[in-house]
Amino acid sequence: MVPFFGCCSAWEAGEAGHSSVHRHQERKLRMLRFWRDGAERQVAALEAAISTLERQMQRDGSASPQA
Repeated sequence: MVPFFGCCSAWEAGEAGHSSVHRHQERKLRMLRFWRDGAERQVAALEAAISTLERQMQRDGSASPQA
């Protein structure tokens, strides 16, 4: 792939390039942490739903059928 025009200029090869890379890495880290937090929330919601359903099934199974 060809880089966008001007994204890899000689100016960025020096200290400014390091700063740009660092900012990109920080932004990527924040994004990945955001995704991880969202996934953890979804897993917690699934665990709660499973637990609730299991309790309901146990409760319904232990109740004596009425005739």
